[in-house]
Amino acid sequence: MTDDPGRLLAALDQVPFILAVCEGPELRVLSLSAATRAVLPGRPFLGVPIRDVISDLIGQQFVDRYYEVYRTGVPVAGQEWRAHLDMPDGSVHEMFANFTISPWFADDSGKPRGVIGVGFDVTEMVRQRQAAELIERQRYEESRQVITALQRELLPAGLPVLPGLQVAASYLLADADTAAGGDWFDVVVQRDGRVALIAGDVVGHGVAASGVMGQLRAVLRDRLDDGAGIIEALTAADRFATRSAGAHATTICMAVLDPVTGELAYCTAGHPAPLVVSPGGQTRYLRGTGGKPLATAGSFPIGVDRLEPGELLLLYTDGILERPGRDHPSGAAELARVAADSAAGRALRDPSATPAERVCTQTVELLVRATGHQDDITLLAAQRVPQPPALVLGLPAAPAVLRSCREEVDAWLTGLGAAAADTFVIQHALGELLTNAIEHASPAYTSMVEVRGRLGAAGQVEISVRDHGAWREPTAQPNRGRGLAMAAQLVESVQVEPSAQGTIARLRHTLVRPARLLDPVAAVVSETRPTAFRIVEEPGGDETRVRISGDIDTVTAEQVRTELLRRSRGGNVPMRVDLSGVTHLSSAGVSALHHVAAQHAEQKAALDLHAADGTPVRVIIDLVGLSTGLGKMSAGPSTIAG
Repeated sequence: MTDDPGRLLAALDQVPFILAVCEGPELRVLSLSAATRAVLPGRPFLGVPIRDVISDLIGQQFVDRYYEVYRTGVPVAGQEWRAHLDMPDGSVHEMFANFTISPWFADDSGKPRGVIGVGFDVTEMVRQRQAAELIERQRYEESRQVITALQRELLPAGLPVLPGLQVAASYLLADADTAAGGDWFDVVVQRDGRVALIAGDVVGHGVAASGVMGQLRAVLRDRLDDGAGIIEALTAADRFATRSAGAHATTICMAVLDPVTGELAYCTAGHPAPLVVSPGGQTRYLRGTGGKPLATAGSFPIGVDRLEPGELLLLYTDGILERPGRDHPSGAAELARVAADSAAGRALRDPSATPAERVCTQTVELLVRATGHQDDITLLAAQRVPQPPALVLGLPAAPAVLRSCREEVDAWLTGLGAAAADTFVIQHALGELLTNAIEHASPAYTSMVEVRGRLGAAGQVEISVRDHGAWREPTAQPNRGRGLAMAAQLVESVQVEPSAQGTIARLRHTLVRPARLLDPVAAVVSETRPTAFRIVEEPGGDETRVRISGDIDTVTAEQVRTELLRRSRGGNVPMRVDLSGVTHLSSAGVSALHHVAAQHAEQKAALDLHAADGTPVRVIIDLVGLSTGLGKMSAGPSTIAG
């Protein structure tokens, strides 16, 4: 036997799991096992405080746990905690770990010497279980579909995308099996441009609580839509609550914010006060106003404050504070710290999300994974941001500019915060207006087309397209004339104003972003960008089984038509075309597909246009009548496969 510490460290180095031995108040690292160094490649560690070795995990609660164990002498453990680690090549590695962090005592006196962390990489096990649970949940969803639909119907369909204000929300149920609860949030844009933000909590859970919640939300929204102030709106809700036993003692926090000036008025009717997070990471809770819950014979005093540019206002329900093992004060302190880390991007890496979105999703994950939760949790965040620039484009009146225009508009809409669904319909409708404008312009393409866009105070995008050509009355042509009709069905409003000096076409569409109804098995969906146009054979080398990806527009539509007819021998050979990878299908593309379908119908050869449910091309195909309820094409025996 020997007391040689070098031999001991060499033995520890070979353990097949994550191991970190830290010493002293600063928890300087004595040893990391080889498995740990593999997870943290290229990092200096010997004698370095653990907070510096794993500084990328500071906002993810791991580092806090090490120093908490040294301070308290009480071990902590975690199961399947998600971690984002920065790699030397600039990438981010996501892993899941089970771990225990234990105190290391100097002797029997109980004096702390350091901390020992032991962990296991369970990423593969978690991925496999999540995949299996997702399949099982998809089956289970059928049995609770009605209740889920009720909950989604009662909550806002989406959050407005507003100039000068980024809004996000999330909702986590106390019991995932019920798919219904009494928490709610709402965002109402008032006539004067101010924005009302609401978080409320009905006593109880289940369908009954959801029903009461929906009624209270409707009362408040009705009054706020009419221009009512906070006191008037809450008084109306209070009158309703006195007549409905289920609404008794409902708590509400309502804040009315002017996005331009930052002026803020609010009332905490028995509800926790909002949290403000600054761009620099400082946090402060607003003072409670002393309001009482509904139907308790109380009043609704108003507090005032100011939200500075870049500051974020967080409304929430008390389920995020009163988690198992946390009282209200400790829960509030933890919420402030984790919300600040999430807003600043110091927690889990998600650079595509706004600070408001990170606060609403990551804060819930990071807090709940350590303690669990027993009550519904709702978060609603609003951050003051700079007013967005207007869209101003001057384009040559030539078909070739359509694609570059789509890229410019895509970047502008992304900057506004538009969701993929809204970007999709606006891009398609705008493409049709631009195509019309180009056709009205000089045949020599010497004139210009002007595109201007703005985001209104209520979240409506307004885009105008102006040409300087002469208006030509539409003429009946086969497979033509669908563009404006399609545009009008995609967005809320399309107006065309012809004149001798040119034509102005305007579209209007309200932008919304979905709130997150959080689910432990929720899949992460990324918004994809358009891919290069390609027509390729499907595996097997059969020319009549092809896949198309990218944009089918005025530039590529003729290529699609001729290529499909060539491969099907002029429509004489049955053909299957996978369109699920198509990112843009203009009216020119629709006409090309109709022409191909007509040829197949005439030759009595099947044409299978495959478009998976939910893909952009399926939306357009259904819209323009290329498919009907049973999948039959209007052109004849060809089919659309879902």
